[in-house]
Parts: sequence; C-alpha cells; structure tokens
Amino acid sequence: MTAKTVAVIGGGYAGMAAAVELAGRGVPETVFEAAPALGGRARRVTVNDTALDNGLHILIGAYSETLRLIDKVAPKRDSFLRLPLDLQIHNRFHLRAPKLPAPLHVAWALLTAKGLSFEHKRAAARFMNAMKACSYRLQQDCTVEALLAEHQQPSVLIEYLWAPLCVAALNTPMQRASAQVFLNVLRESLGAGRAASDLLLARTDLTALFPKPAAEYVRACGGQVEVGATVERITRDGEGFTLQVQGHARRFDQVICAVAPHRVSPLLADIAELQSAAKQIEALQYEPIHSVWLQFDGAVTLPSPMIGLANSPAQWLFDRGTICGQRGLIGAVISASEEHVGEAQDELATRVVADIAKAFGPLPKLLWHRVIAEKRATFSCTPGLQRPAAETPCPGFVLAGDYVAGDYPATIEAAVRSGIAAAGLIR
Repeated sequence: MTAKTVAVIGGGYAGMAAAVELAGRGVPETVFEAAPALGGRARRVTVNDTALDNGLHILIGAYSETLRLIDKVAPKRDSFLRLPLDLQIHNRFHLRAPKLPAPLHVAWALLTAKGLSFEHKRAAARFMNAMKACSYRLQQDCTVEALLAEHQQPSVLIEYLWAPLCVAALNTPMQRASAQVFLNVLRESLGAGRAASDLLLARTDLTALFPKPAAEYVRACGGQVEVGATVERITRDGEGFTLQVQGHARRFDQVICAVAPHRVSPLLADIAELQSAAKQIEALQYEPIHSVWLQFDGAVTLPSPMIGLANSPAQWLFDRGTICGQRGLIGAVISASEEHVGEAQDELATRVVADIAKAFGPLPKLLWHRVIAEKRATFSCTPGLQRPAAETPCPGFVLAGDYVAGDYPATIEAAVRSGIAAAGLIR
C-alpha cells in the first residue's frame, strides 16, 4: 500500500505540533508556511540584528503538551527561565508561591501577598474554594466581571489579581471575557499541582523555541517543510485535495488547515461541506496585542525578570537581559489593546519609557524602539462563544489552531493541543 500523503497548511505552533505528531507516526507530510519564518503569531522578528518576537508570550507549567513536544524535538535544551508563580505589580502588589505541595503553595501565596488586607486575602481564598467546590464549572457562562461581582470580590483584589490574570490569559477585558474559560485557566494553573503555576520565560525567540527544531525533526523523519510557500486555493480532487501553491498544483490525500482564523475562509471557499465551519470562523471577533521593544544603550535591570506596572499602558515588563542575555533590552506587553490601535509608535514607546523611568529611576539612552501591533492576535473570548470543531464534514479535511473548539483561550498550549488533536484525526 502507498502511504497517504498529508498537507499541513500553516507553520505556526498548531501546524508544527501536528507535523511532529505525524512525523513520529511515519506519515508522509508537507508543511506549507507562507511567511519566511515559522511560528505564525508566535514567531521571531529581527530588528537591528536583534532577535525579537512579534508578541511577548509567556508559558506556564500547565502547558504540558507544549513542553512535551519541545522536549521531543529539542531534548535536554535549557529552553526556559522557570520561576515559581510570581505576580508583582511594582509598589502595589506582590504574590509569590513557595515550593510547597499543592494546594499549600497557593494558600501560602495568598496569606503572604503584599498589597492586600487580611479581608482581601480571605475573599480571594473564599472565591478559589467556591470554584473548586463546583469543579470550576458554571451552570451558565457569564462574564468574568459578573462572576467576580457575584462572589463579592473587592475592587483592589480585582485590580491587582483577577483582572490582570484574565487579560493575560484570555486577552479579553473582564467586562466581556468568558468566566467559564477563565475558570478553565484557573483550574489548570492555580487549581492544579504546584509546578503547573510556574512561569516559564523563554531563553530564546519563539521560532527557535519550537517551530524551527520541529521542522528539523520533521525533515529528519522524511517529511518536508516549505517556507515562503503560500497556499492560494484548495479544491476537492476525487477522494483527495488539490492545493494551488504559488501557481502550481499539488495533490494530497488529506489536509490539516492550521492557518490563522482570519485567513481560513478563502481556503474553504471551494468546498461545499466546509461552508458551515467557514461561517463560524467568519463570525469570530478579535483582540489586539501591542508589544513594545526598547533597546537602551547600557544595562537595565528590573527588580524581577517579569514585573507589572500600574497606571501605564504597559501591563507587564520583561527584562530580556536577565531572561536571555539581551543586554539593555526591555519588552513591554499591552494585551487587549484596542484603544492603542492606530496610535503612533513613537508616542506609545515614549509613554512606556517615561513610565519605566518613573517607576525605576533614570534610564540609559534609548537607542531604538519597535512597536509590533498584532491587530488580530487572538479571538475575543466571550461567554458562550461557538467555535468550530477540528473534525469537519469533509472527509480528510481537519482544522487546527488556537481558535478551534476546546476548553482554553487562544494560547500557545491551545494551538499545540489542537495540532495534536488534528494529527489524531488523520487516518
């Protein structure tokens, strides 16, 4: 028998996760990535000979499938600066989990948190206990804001703990974010084993972290990975599919479509069985993320590798010198950043620099800055959102991506899990 060939369209985390799983099974496959670099919405961007990322992503210990595949394609590599849960908003709030067994690590973190009164700490513990008692499941989804109000969470606790966690995880403001998906995140992080809540800060850029070694693994297993290869159209061809790749027809028995959701619909247009899924995808709304990169002429050391700012557009700062040896480089992330879409890069960077100087003192000369705006960084994770399933009514055609139906918001782990699930649907 001739092994069935598979096309994986999209070389982001979902597509490369699917490719690694297929390669491990010996399935003949070809990955098509339109961009010159692998990674999709979590990829390397080079500015002034410096490797940056198009978005400042952090991983947590609960990202079990992402960590498994990274270890599979790059074993024994020191990929992360791993820290016990440490949430710090400069001069306002500090919660740090010790290396104690779960759930003692969360209890101790709340008990010793700085910036909260005893009543605030009791309210947080009461909320976590109530969510654990209902197995982190709601009878009916609502907004995070409504859920916190129902459980009488104080405004200080919301400002310094729940709202930052919600925006960081769901990239959706709590006023319209899904409470159920937020609880899914809490269940897998604060409500799981101690290591699940660890913060993992990548010591390398996001393309080098997984997609690039994944491509090397796929090629070593006999598969192909083509970058700069745009799939323009997909049509049914008997029991298989024909892909138009930059004017050339390429035939495959099965397809995993793992491109960003806002780019999916044109690829489904010629296949009648996929129009229902296309309509669901077209109905998705999106949230932006702005990443502000600041290169200073001299070392800049923050009190923590990752630290939050109050009263600043920048929610979290990352000390890249401490994390990965990029001296004088600071990354600032602005999640759910709709209000900054269209704002001049120079103005936004200037505001962030001023806020950093106000918080931590005089800074060296700013050599350059780069603001990277991902206008469709994630889908808007709202209550009761209907997301398309990975398995479609078209035999042999599978969807993958952080937007497909699942328990999690649009994160790297969601993308990886979707890719693994898609590979499992390939017969």
